[in-house]
Amino acid sequence: MLKEIVLKRNDLKEPISTIYFGGGTPSILGIDELKLLIDALNKNYAIAKEVELTVECNPDDLTKQKLDELKSAGVNRLSIGVQSFFDDDLQFFNRAHAANEAEQSILMSQDAGFDNITIDLIYGTPTLTQQKWEKNLKKVEELNIPHLSAYSLTIEPKTAINHQVKTKKIQLLPEEEVVLQFNRLMDFTESIGLKQYEISNFAKEGFVSQHNSNYWKGIAYLGFGPSAHSFVGNKRLWNVSNNPKYINAIENNTLFFEEEIIDENTAYNEYVLTRLRTIWGIDIMDLNNKFNSTLIHHFKKEISPFLQNNFVQQRKNVFILTKKGIFIADKISSDLFFIP
Repeated sequence: MLKEIVLKRNDLKEPISTIYFGGGTPSILGIDELKLLIDALNKNYAIAKEVELTVECNPDDLTKQKLDELKSAGVNRLSIGVQSFFDDDLQFFNRAHAANEAEQSILMSQDAGFDNITIDLIYGTPTLTQQKWEKNLKKVEELNIPHLSAYSLTIEPKTAINHQVKTKKIQLLPEEEVVLQFNRLMDFTESIGLKQYEISNFAKEGFVSQHNSNYWKGIAYLGFGPSAHSFVGNKRLWNVSNNPKYINAIENNTLFFEEEIIDENTAYNEYVLTRLRTIWGIDIMDLNNKFNSTLIHHFKKEISPFLQNNFVQQRKNVFILTKKGIFIADKISSDLFFIP
């Protein structure tokens, strides 16, 4: 990874405003390894003075010493993989930590001086009742957490959960129950001052994730390590996901990534997909500057029925999902896509 950081140093000229250690469990890295990577980034890139530096952590990885070390390395934001404050939910997710460890890790992080903390919660699981979901949300308020990411359970193919669903060993929650939990999530976060700035992300004033926001705004980024993705100019690149293959390719100076050129139609579809999910919405002036008249005409034609049925609202030049529209965001995006 240190070698890859050097290899890509001319790929991005803009100052780096966010650094994010994620995609697994980076909190198992020793502090010396973490500092080596941060130092390499500082030496090879123009890093902004007020950089947002996030590390994803499992609750059971965090100790007082570990938190002090992270702080000393310049980390100023923690993403803690809580998922639930109930043990039976965590057992369902096959997580190593217990509910009390989740809460303790947050309190310890706050004591160590971290005020910029995000946690993730999952709803729509077979073990999650409406009462338990309410208690999970109340914990966000009680622990004064400034940022929350909340996702509905998704069943991926070739997973143990998928097999259990197919063999009827577990029964998924009815869709109306999941909708109730999502509605409660939106109402509760609003009541405690967390703004829904993206469908699954909620933040207090001043605590919006700059890193994730850059993805949704289409800002260029570099990724380092196995399976990491990068987006620069009109190219998307992704590293080989196999660890030994990645290491061998870097050591032998052979190709360790694949790439694709993003044409104008794909760029338009991605813009629609990402921007519609956010409070920044789709700006027609932005569309006019970025895309050709055929795409603009297509957008105006396809957005019209959603405006008429109050799934989308227009504020000056910007199209934003209504609360009703959030529930069919994927359908709206797919209808807005341009497929030649």
